[in-house]
Amino acid sequence: MTRTELFGQIQKKGTYLCIGLDTDIEKMPKHLLGAADPVFEFNKQIIDATSAYCVAYKPNIAFYEALGPKGWESLEKTLAYIPGDIFTIADAKRGDIGNTSSHYAKTFFEYLNFDSITVAPYMGEDSVKPFLCKDKWVILLAHTSNPGSSDFQLIESGDTGRKLYEEVIRKSMKWASPDQLMYVVGATQAEKMESIRALAPEYFFLVPGIGAQGGDLDMVSRYGMNKQCGLLVNSARSIIYASAETDFAKAAAVEARKIQNQMEKYLSAL
Repeated sequence: MTRTELFGQIQKKGTYLCIGLDTDIEKMPKHLLGAADPVFEFNKQIIDATSAYCVAYKPNIAFYEALGPKGWESLEKTLAYIPGDIFTIADAKRGDIGNTSSHYAKTFFEYLNFDSITVAPYMGEDSVKPFLCKDKWVILLAHTSNPGSSDFQLIESGDTGRKLYEEVIRKSMKWASPDQLMYVVGATQAEKMESIRALAPEYFFLVPGIGAQGGDLDMVSRYGMNKQCGLLVNSARSIIYASAETDFAKAAAVEARKIQNQMEKYLSAL
């Protein structure tokens, strides 16, 4: 999916919501456990209920890998079920020496056919470039929402005075254009969103941390948007686990619609 196509979907649907399919078999409604493939059945019903309110789905690969071959089968079926006009993100956080990264890229882009993958930049340019395939996206970790993000991301350079996450953004923009590269910027870092947007004015940001993690959608939208929206705001647990009963899909739709309604107001100002 191109940047123009992604922005077109955002405009058409009035939303920049990304729903995280962090499907944990221990948290899903018990009545699904008797299904032939409980994970896929859960995802299928979530997708049916919420696809009108989002422009992206983000399966967290760890939840599927933890189930072994059956988990990979569930992931494949989930991807095949997601409508073709919805952007797909492999939340895999890969990144290794070039030869290894090229095989990760084949796995997620050729075999599984995701639109994008999250990548860790710690090993540098040669570990990232193999993911920069035609018509695919790299979503590079920049300033994340977890408590330990300050351990390394906020270390300042003695030469430039810039923080490590700022150096990551500045340097990686030389590797790829806004048509192929996005950045992960946590919603819990919303107070820094304005300065991060100034660093990368044309790039999309994937923003996790809305909902259960307490991120502020208002601040993220106010300071993170650009002329083409430039945001994919992710919510997972607060939507997919809105109910643990037989009405889980309906409850997920209600929560997704609430966020979509808020986003529609911010988009109207573009």
